[in-house]
Amino acid sequence: MGVEARKPSGRASRVDAVRLAVVVFAGAALWIVPAPDGVSPRAWRLFAVFVATMVGIVLRPMPMGATAFVATAFAVFSGALTIAEATAGFGAPVVWLVVSAFFIATAFVRTGLGARIAYHFLRVLGKRSLGLAYGFVAADLVLAPAIPSNTARAGGVIHPILKSLCASLGSGAERRIAAYLTLTAYQSVVVTSAMFLTAMAANPLAAELAAQQGVEITWTLWAAAAFAPGMLSLALVPLLIHRLYPPEITHTPEAPQLARRRLREMGRMTRGEWILLAIFVLLLSFWIGGGALGVSAAATAMGGVAAMLITGVLSWEDVLEERSGWDTLIWFAVLVMMAGQLGALGLLDWFTGQVSGALGNGRWLPTFVTLSLIYFYAHYFFASNTAHVTALYAPFLALALAVGTPPLLAALLLAFFSNLFASMTHYGTAAAPILFGSGNVDVGAWWRIGAIVSVVNVTIWLGAGSLWWRALGLW
Repeated sequence: MGVEARKPSGRASRVDAVRLAVVVFAGAALWIVPAPDGVSPRAWRLFAVFVATMVGIVLRPMPMGATAFVATAFAVFSGALTIAEATAGFGAPVVWLVVSAFFIATAFVRTGLGARIAYHFLRVLGKRSLGLAYGFVAADLVLAPAIPSNTARAGGVIHPILKSLCASLGSGAERRIAAYLTLTAYQSVVVTSAMFLTAMAANPLAAELAAQQGVEITWTLWAAAAFAPGMLSLALVPLLIHRLYPPEITHTPEAPQLARRRLREMGRMTRGEWILLAIFVLLLSFWIGGGALGVSAAATAMGGVAAMLITGVLSWEDVLEERSGWDTLIWFAVLVMMAGQLGALGLLDWFTGQVSGALGNGRWLPTFVTLSLIYFYAHYFFASNTAHVTALYAPFLALALAVGTPPLLAALLLAFFSNLFASMTHYGTAAAPILFGSGNVDVGAWWRIGAIVSVVNVTIWLGAGSLWWRALGLW
């Protein structure tokens, strides 16, 4: 019997050779430069690998996980890292918090509970265009603590409902309300992503980078600090967009009708939905009060996934098919590991010492505000929150601390800005192309509204937010 030829899979690796060459050049250029005084050769070589990794994440010559894996392999073979150091990131609790949260998000989408929650809000609030917008805001706010990806919330829950609703509204003059709802839905996703540690994949990364500089941010602390400025942004932004980009139609009786029809089609809540709802309540309870019980956020998330597997809400096949979660496991662990090793090798301390002298003038407040605004508006040059956080969060936090900024104020504000800066462009985070791709909003309107909303959010979180944090005793 002859050996049968293997059929091609049709999934050949896609590598952009030109972009990959740019990545290699960026790393090689630093690699061949002698290490500056005060920096060990090993730390400088690892920094070259780190910079190449960051350029790769921005340019995407390969998927992010592949880029991180290749960078790690090179670091080990070149001696910049030992194999034990290279794999240390996979044992970081923050990595398993993020991965577990992806599996929890899968359960919300697979059971339909996320869509059911959204339809209930639209049924109650959707009689007018403004109420309809707040319906999307409320649904996203409820789902944000359990779904750690603004892409999953925007693409898996909000966008399908928005698309069905816009189709029911028709075309012509109704397209203006579709544009208004699209803009509001996106801007609300940006804000809710900033409100919870588990609402966006890069949030735990920011918390981990802050912890490496001695600033601990728990789930409860993050949520409490974000509550007042977040709710203020969610209250004002839909009103602002309504004024800047008003829909011709203000009465929307079709929306509650559509919501009721879809809820009838879904029928009563299934056993899986009830179990998932109960687990979700327990997750929130332990995330809020787990610190007093000695239960970490990561342990809570893993326990929630285990409960879903035991009860059948999630199958192991569902877990295995969650490609985004496993991909995140690779690149997230690598980024956490590299950041930690660079800190351990003293590179961050060296960088802070080099720059802080030029910034330090005895007045931390104006310096910190300037650093925060630079950090925020640099996002025009990034197409990923994660890439921005990985490249700039740690050095900007180090500089803020070096000039005397209160640690929690510095770490929290930069972490919140790590979500809010996505408001400006149609590529600022992965959720943006999903909603922009609906075709309801042109590029000019998206950028104009985004720029104005960014100023409003910066004002709210710097102003009212700082007062709220002062009242909480965080600085």
